[in-house]
Amino acid sequence: METLTSPLLTRPASHDSDLAATEAEVEALVRLARARGARDIAIGSGRTERAAEAARSVASAWERAGGRTLASVSWPETGASWLRPASRFAAAGPDLWIMTGPATGWAQMTRRLLWSTRWSPARTLATAAIGDPRTLVLVGLAHLDGLAGATGGGASWRVTHGVVAGAARPAADPA
Repeated sequence: METLTSPLLTRPASHDSDLAATEAEVEALVRLARARGARDIAIGSGRTERAAEAARSVASAWERAGGRTLASVSWPETGASWLRPASRFAAAGPDLWIMTGPATGWAQMTRRLLWSTRWSPARTLATAAIGDPRTLVLVGLAHLDGLAGATGGGASWRVTHGVVAGAARPAADPA
């Protein structure tokens, strides 16, 4: 497995689209979380308008389904460290983490989570924008084993042994 030599990216993503989460995607995330036996979740998101709205939609759908949201943590798209939001996100102690947001901020946050916390990709679900293979490679597929999520159409994807299964192509902005 390739070792992370720094939690920081050397340059931002070239495809940093800010996708809105679809209703089918949110419903699929709730189904996937239920299938994993989760009751308590923590939601992490970028600070863009669409990422924040996706986080609110997931929290609302999760709570309607009888689940509990322990924390909602946002992170900047650019910054010096990501240590504070990563520490808050990991410390929530949920059954499952759910993440959404543009590629660069997510990759920086995820690299910091891997570098500095006990966060586990195998206990994490993510939205379609994060499931874009171009986004996942910013962190390194070898570091994301077990990370799963939903596509905009409601199908699922998963990282297994360095391969993304179910992500047929890069996510596209329907707007």
